[in-house]
Amino acid sequence: MLSSWVGDAGLTSTFIRSEFPSADIPLDNEAFAVPKGHNMPQQVHITQGDYDGRAVIISWVTPDEPGSSKVEFGTSEENYSFSAEGTVTNYTFYKYNSGYIHHCLVDGLEYDTKYHYKVGNGDSSRKFWFQTPPKINPDSSYKFGIMGDLGQTYNSLSTLEHYIQSGAQTVLFVGDLSYADRYQYNDVGIRWDSWGCFIEKSAAFQPWIWTAGNHEIDYMPYMGEVVPFKSYLHRYATPYLASKSSNPLWYAIRRASAHIIVLSSYSPFVKYTPQWMWLVEELKSVDREKTPWLIVLMHVPMYSSNEAHFMEGESMRAVYEKWFVHHKVDVVFAGHVHAYERSYRVSNIHYNVTSGVRFPVPDKAAPIYITVGDGGNQEGLAGKGTRRRRKLNKQLFVRLHGGVSSH
Repeated sequence: MLSSWVGDAGLTSTFIRSEFPSADIPLDNEAFAVPKGHNMPQQVHITQGDYDGRAVIISWVTPDEPGSSKVEFGTSEENYSFSAEGTVTNYTFYKYNSGYIHHCLVDGLEYDTKYHYKVGNGDSSRKFWFQTPPKINPDSSYKFGIMGDLGQTYNSLSTLEHYIQSGAQTVLFVGDLSYADRYQYNDVGIRWDSWGCFIEKSAAFQPWIWTAGNHEIDYMPYMGEVVPFKSYLHRYATPYLASKSSNPLWYAIRRASAHIIVLSSYSPFVKYTPQWMWLVEELKSVDREKTPWLIVLMHVPMYSSNEAHFMEGESMRAVYEKWFVHHKVDVVFAGHVHAYERSYRVSNIHYNVTSGVRFPVPDKAAPIYITVGDGGNQEGLAGKGTRRRRKLNKQLFVRLHGGVSSH
């Protein structure tokens, strides 16, 4: 029955990469270059900082000492008219000691405006810029890039460079960032650092909206490390409080004409859990008059015909799919499976253990499910079960046009 729900969208990009796994880039490669100078800020990245796109969280690392957590910013590169004060933290992982990790909320921004900003102080400072989105409006057009399972190989580098050339304005990242957990001992932390440097060429200039995947768990009891998501949560902030979430692993934002909900595949999600209770309320708050596009991000796909990770998303599907259909979610993006795949609008909400249709059926109210998990990491592509599609593009660009969504 799989062929009845797997859609053939044709070739979504002319970009094709090798199907074979790629080794991680050596640490001395220029892709991981750190800025020269004492205590220079590195691994600079931004994400949306509020619910509606008028704030950013700017994050960076200073390697030698805490230094300043202040961000200076303004609409002129020559005159930083405003400043905001952030926080600084660090952590240990086995015997690795992180640098000093800064997070600074910059809010009260104007829509559709280019801002210049500076982190660090004196001779140990660096300058960047970002563009705020258009105001929340059903007619706002915006281009997102969807990326997942990136890693830090030569294939990862080609993905990142291809994305930068695309002209997309914000990354929706569907989990599995650095793949540092494929290393051991102090190399885990070192590879988190190298990945932060790796993505800076994009992430310092536009928001990356984060979703956590299994490679962010970093559960390594043989090293005495048993706190899930320790490295990820220290390094990558999210605006979870703005959507009344109790946990940075699940949250929501609105941007341009889209309402975007981020879920955590590896946190409790069944009835009465915090994530379940939060999602009930968040879906009620969606206003399709203001944000006609409703998008959900998660790591593990609910629908996939690939042998790799087959049915791993079934338990979350059983809990949330009926809500997605009821609220007419437009599209669900996921990663995890290292392949590209797109479904028709189908649902399997009428089946239970005693009755009902046992297979997905066409459903005009259902989302389209898109897997974009082939970002280039060292594990390579998942080919079995979707051999026809396994060499398609490894990231997707979605332009949301103003007006009513496909529902």
